[in-house]
Amino acid sequence: MKKTLSNLSFSMILTALTLFTVQALAQNTASVSGTIKTADGQLLEGVTVSVTGLKLVTSTNDRGEYRFNRVQAGTQIITTKYLSLESQNKEVTLTAGQHTRLDFVMMETSKQLEAVSISSGRVKTLADKKSDYVARMPLKNLENPQVYTVISKELLKQQISIDIVNAVQNTPGAVAYTFPAGGVGIAFRGFISGVNARNGMETSASRSSLDISNVERIEVLKGPSGTLFGSAVSSFGGVVNLVTKKPFDTTSVEVSYTAGSYNLNRLTADVNTPLDKDKTVLFRVNLASNREASFLNYGFNNTYTIAPSLIYKSSDKLTFHFDAEFFNAKNTRRTYNTYTAASGLRTPAELQLDYTTSMFHDDNNGKTSASKFFAQAEYIISGNWKSTTLFSFVGEDVDYSYQSYANWLSPTRAVRQVGMWGPISNNFINLQQNFNGKFSTGGIKHNFLGGINYRYYDGSRRAGGNVVTLDTINVTSNFAPIRRKAVDAIMPLYTTAIADQQTLSAYASDVINVTDRLSAMLSLRVDRFERKKVGNTAGYKQTALSPKLGLVYQVVKDQVSLFGNYMNGFQNLAPVTQPDGSVLVLDPVYAVQYEGGVKAELLNRKLSITASYYNIDIDNATRTEANFTVQDGKQRSKGIDFEVTGNPVAGLSIVAGYAYNDNRIVKSSNAAIEGNKATTSPENVANFWATYTLQNRLKGLGFGFGANYADKNFFTADNTFYMPSYTVYSGTVFYDQSKWRLGVKLNNISSKKYWDIGGNSQAPRNVMASLSFRF
Repeated sequence: MKKTLSNLSFSMILTALTLFTVQALAQNTASVSGTIKTADGQLLEGVTVSVTGLKLVTSTNDRGEYRFNRVQAGTQIITTKYLSLESQNKEVTLTAGQHTRLDFVMMETSKQLEAVSISSGRVKTLADKKSDYVARMPLKNLENPQVYTVISKELLKQQISIDIVNAVQNTPGAVAYTFPAGGVGIAFRGFISGVNARNGMETSASRSSLDISNVERIEVLKGPSGTLFGSAVSSFGGVVNLVTKKPFDTTSVEVSYTAGSYNLNRLTADVNTPLDKDKTVLFRVNLASNREASFLNYGFNNTYTIAPSLIYKSSDKLTFHFDAEFFNAKNTRRTYNTYTAASGLRTPAELQLDYTTSMFHDDNNGKTSASKFFAQAEYIISGNWKSTTLFSFVGEDVDYSYQSYANWLSPTRAVRQVGMWGPISNNFINLQQNFNGKFSTGGIKHNFLGGINYRYYDGSRRAGGNVVTLDTINVTSNFAPIRRKAVDAIMPLYTTAIADQQTLSAYASDVINVTDRLSAMLSLRVDRFERKKVGNTAGYKQTALSPKLGLVYQVVKDQVSLFGNYMNGFQNLAPVTQPDGSVLVLDPVYAVQYEGGVKAELLNRKLSITASYYNIDIDNATRTEANFTVQDGKQRSKGIDFEVTGNPVAGLSIVAGYAYNDNRIVKSSNAAIEGNKATTSPENVANFWATYTLQNRLKGLGFGFGANYADKNFFTADNTFYMPSYTVYSGTVFYDQSKWRLGVKLNNISSKKYWDIGGNSQAPRNVMASLSFRF
């Protein structure tokens, strides 16, 4: 008994001493934290941070953050070390019981660190998929149940990419082409999407196209994404989101000149500077002028872009972002070819027209412009909650647009036609309010998003014309190209009223972390769509719901995750007046996707791998029967996506992807095409790109090689006419230094004759050279 009491007394004394010691230490300790970034604002992961003399060491996370919780109060020296960069020391006075913030800026910019980043995998690796836009909340790739691709500016620089068409083909399964109206379309998972999102907000490039000089990266989200982006932005295949360049707090200038085949002359400038001593007002502007001819004997593309942006840090809690973009284009549109059933043609390779010959003069061109304004106010409500208010205006204007058509009667005979549209004006206004927060219910953590969006569209078509037929020619004989004067002489003009539209949306998404490895995403969007009355066409209203569910389990924490999702997208349709005078109010067309797969981030996140299987069912598609509209069409698209990106070893970078897609018409008003392949849907698509940069002698000298393959794809629903399969190779040599870069690229090395999914012939072998200077 005495022994027990003695042990109990000893335990009580030891506990009291321990509590006294902890309390004493707590009263004499403080905490310190901060972020570490490059001079141009890029957050650095993996920086070693230590408190000199106290043997306290940590490293920054993927958000560039470090923290010490118990540091002896008084004057301390914090030291940072990162790769081959010079270490930094900062003296800080810590007050007992209080927290101190201490940030570091590595004086080298991320551009100067590029050679280091390739070997280390720390700064802007090709495997970096971190994004605030994909889920509209900060969510790591391994935590996200959706498949997406990120095309970085580093990759675009390696490939000397100067247009969106070539850039997006780094996405598994993606093939791009230019619309007859002048915009750009990207097809993946069996459906065509425009470039409709910019920093998560609606944009438009359906008639004016765009320039990538102001693009930081391109995010391609796979699958119906109407839940968070809305039907005006997403297609059933997914969403293409451009993330633009943002101002940072040091002065930097980069000027680039690119020249090449077909009289290519391109000049770009990227200028960044703080506007005040405290660096609370930051300004950046990107400029681009592009002039080039076509590989065809007629055709050209002249554009210029001005894209200013500004950040104003009003306080520690409130930050304003403003940016604009002005794009002007004067260019020819590619001829849209159609083929009669009696022509006997199966592919465009059978046409007897010379591959580089145009049947239309380049004075049949278009003149378009786009004006885009964006504003954002971000307010930190608390440590876990923030409010983001966004505004965007996109105005797309067509002064005039001459579009040429060729209807082929045989391999040698074609009917030449031209249409003219314009002036046309399309204006889009979006207001959006988001609240992001993190909280816990019991032991379950929540990452929450709630928001509302108001969209308003108005447009006008002040003058236009029907497509007029000019003549029928034999392309094997001498013929003159069609001139605009001949078109104007017979073109009838008319005016068309366009109905205004508005959509009010509300959405919510909650990522629930059941454990540190298991999470679920629950999302829902409701859209109230209204089209105003125009002319004799009655207005109408429609409400649609779009749910999204996802599940993620990290088999290996922060390295390998299994995921599955259910996603929904929709498109609003106008009512249809039937032959008997009745009006059929159509339900929205819905797309439902089920997908499952695996994601991996290996070799300290230097290598990213994604593999998945998906099935997309389209319901409520419309068809006609005896001239009456019936809404019972169905379509099914299914397949696999596989992607590998990263910098697995020093100096080597790889981007590779493969996609298989089986997209078929399940039900149609024409029973003869049921079971057929859907149009513009190649079955197999593959992309590959690799570069190697020397690490010792001639450091900065590099070589790159790539290939793109697309299977044949049907141009007509009866599956009689198709675009042949193709493989196109390209290669580059470059010398990259801290202050300048020289690169030369050879495109279509084998001079392959091939056509995109819209039937446009593509350029044979061509070369381009680019020289950049950084100040």
